[in-house]
Amino acid sequence: MAGKQAKTLSTDHIDDLLFFAERSRHPLRNRLIVLLSVKAGLRAAEIAKLTWEMVLGPSGEVGSTIELQDKIAKKGSGRSIPLHADLREALAAAQQLGVSQGPVIRSQQGGAMTPLSIVVWFHRAFKALDLKGCSSHSGRRTFITRAARLVHKAGGSLRDVQLLAGHRSIQTTQGYIDGDSDAQRRLVSLI
Repeated sequence: MAGKQAKTLSTDHIDDLLFFAERSRHPLRNRLIVLLSVKAGLRAAEIAKLTWEMVLGPSGEVGSTIELQDKIAKKGSGRSIPLHADLREALAAAQQLGVSQGPVIRSQQGGAMTPLSIVVWFHRAFKALDLKGCSSHSGRRTFITRAARLVHKAGGSLRDVQLLAGHRSIQTTQGYIDGDSDAQRRLVSLI
């Protein structure tokens, strides 16, 4: 499987992707697409099918979590994902535009974007940025890898990362996590 997985993104790559989104025809929508991928770990199909009902709290404001429903998640793996501050801010900005029902990510025609259109959007963005080996899954792999590296600081375990990713098996989650060659060198020097 090595070599076939989407590449993970560095902080600079994410910044470049957000810059690309900012300069696009639909900057806020495209920023949301990027943030839903890298800050919530959503798959392209989950981004396309996400509705306002899943992100709004009981009072109609942007909530503190995404309540991803089983019906839009792969293999019915719905889950609750805490909202990162940047993503919450972008959702609140989108809500202020007056639409707070139906799909969060809308096409030019106003309906939901398709999963394929999300995949194509990422393909075009990565091609424009000359980032090779990246795909719509790169943000998700980046989210999972970063979460795995930082989970100990939050007092959690790899099981928490598995739940955020919506994986049934911890082995699946482990397959997403990129190693860190710098950390490996430091580790070996300590042995």
